[in-house]
Amino acid sequence: MAERTAEAEWKGNFMEGQGRMKFGSGAFDGKYDFRSRFENGAGTNPEELLGAAHAGCFSMALSAGLSKAGYAPKRVHTQARVHLAKQDSGFTINRIDLTSEAEVPGITPEDFQAQAQAAKAGCPVSKALAGVDIHLTAKLV
Repeated sequence: MAERTAEAEWKGNFMEGQGRMKFGSGAFDGKYDFRSRFENGAGTNPEELLGAAHAGCFSMALSAGLSKAGYAPKRVHTQARVHLAKQDSGFTINRIDLTSEAEVPGITPEDFQAQAQAAKAGCPVSKALAGVDIHLTAKLV
């Protein structure tokens, strides 16, 4: 099966240092620092990249499930909101909210919700994040 790579390098101390993350494919190369991760500074952060991975995985899994069930999805758009919380033991990702809307001709709302829940449970990124509380809001348009 496929194996994907990514890498990161951090230079300096926690508060004033800076880092760079990049995908092995070369499709992404971005800077991050304390401000982009824990405040609203410019740059990216691991949580944003995790959210993109989860949204992409879920959208594709939902499309696959719908197709397998005999539907022809026109569009699946998903946003992931990754919550980073400070706890006594340090920072943790304690919740991910997936908000998805899909255009699927001929499907009932009940069948759509069942497919969305199955995609949430079956998406490989969701499985990898099993320790995180993942909430899904799925809307048929």
